Amino acid sequence: MDSVKIRKRRKDEPDGFDRFNRVSNTANIILNIIFLLMALLCIIPVLLVVAISFSAEASITEYGYRFIPKIFSFEGYEFLLSQGKMIIRALGVSVFVTIVGTALGVLLTTLMGYVLSRPGYKLNGFLTMVVFIPMVFNGGLVSTYYVVSQLLELKNTVWALILPLSVSSFNVVICRTFFKTTVPESLIESAKMDGASQFTIFSRIVLPISKPVLATIGLFLCFAYWNDWYQSMLYIEDSKLYSLQALLNAILTNIQMLAKNAATVGLGAAEMLANMPQEAARMAIVVIIVAPIACAYPFFQKYFISGLTLGAVKG
Repeated sequence: MDSVKIRKRRKDEPDGFDRFNRVSNTANIILNIIFLLMALLCIIPVLLVVAISFSAEASITEYGYRFIPKIFSFEGYEFLLSQGKMIIRALGVSVFVTIVGTALGVLLTTLMGYVLSRPGYKLNGFLTMVVFIPMVFNGGLVSTYYVVSQLLELKNTVWALILPLSVSSFNVVICRTFFKTTVPESLIESAKMDGASQFTIFSRIVLPISKPVLATIGLFLCFAYWNDWYQSMLYIEDSKLYSLQALLNAILTNIQMLAKNAATVGLGAAEMLANMPQEAARMAIVVIIVAPIACAYPFFQKYFISGLTLGAVKG
């Protein structure tokens, strides 16, 4: 009888590593509560920012920040619309930079990743170190600024917003790992036997079966270009070349500067500052910058996850 009970218990219990992967109902409930609280910690600030952007400045001054606006208003967005011509021009710059930079970055990154994934390439080890070293050691801001603005003479050109972000060592490693572990070597060898060149193999055989890594790198670059304002701050002096994020950051900085120096500005500036929806405009700027990415991210989340797992494969 005891042996039957032991046999029955062993049959019901998981064997091997499965028993270490079990989560009890109590632990599962606790973990769900923790994850729910963490999700709320991420969502609540976003909801508060949106609510403030739709609040009247007088309401914010009197009642403070509220999740439900005491006085609903579009003052912040109306202030940004008053700068409509500049914002539309900056939006065009951002769209152009994002599209061209993403296309160029995907092309360069996949080409470098494919070359480094070929085991027979003689300079494989040397170029792998050239790609890997910048992930650990940065050249510094001074050297980067000198190369971009003086050596390449890209200052005050739209290419200063595109080229510095087009290739990342992390993205190259992701592509190299994907091509090395996913693309069958026998497929490439058979193409070589048929007389195909490396570029033909890459463009007609490798790329069509590499859509996951193309989508991953493309999304990384797209989001990086869309959110970037730092390159404009460094290399752009002509306001006509400001990206949307750089322009909105400049507006935000000017509002803060006026608010801090309200006692020293002239009468006209003081009157404008008094009528300016400072807090609502700041939050409206945040909403305009974040909204496109926040809306697009859920549809492409699986590609971000696949990109992280691709980089986790050793080799």
